Amino acid sequence: MKDRNFLDTVMEFEQQLESMQTQFEALKKFVALMMEEHQTLQMENHYLRTRLEEVLSQQETLPALATLNAAEEHKEEVIDVGEGYDNLARLYHEGYHVCHVHFGTSRKGEDCLFCLSFFDKQND
Repeated sequence: MKDRNFLDTVMEFEQQLESMQTQFEALKKFVALMMEEHQTLQMENHYLRTRLEEVLSQQETLPALATLNAAEEHKEEVIDVGEGYDNLARLYHEGYHVCHVHFGTSRKGEDCLFCLSFFDKQND
């Protein structure tokens, strides 16, 4: 009788583990979704701040020609960097890895925490 009780206990424990694994998978998906949304919002915020700075600088009095040229070069650099991040984000959304671990390989519909971490580091 003790063996039967022990077997029942082991089977119940296995069911609990399966339930916890299902909950953990759901939690991982939720965290990945939140990180992706966070990344998207950070990128949009960065773009909007850059655009605001451009608009405010256009409203100010015209600086000297040398200062104006330097500011334009700086703006072009910011836009280029933003475009690179946008391109990586687009590739990620198309289903490819952008992290150093699996760069360029298909994600097969699964979120990658390395990729999301990469995006998070770029905005710090």
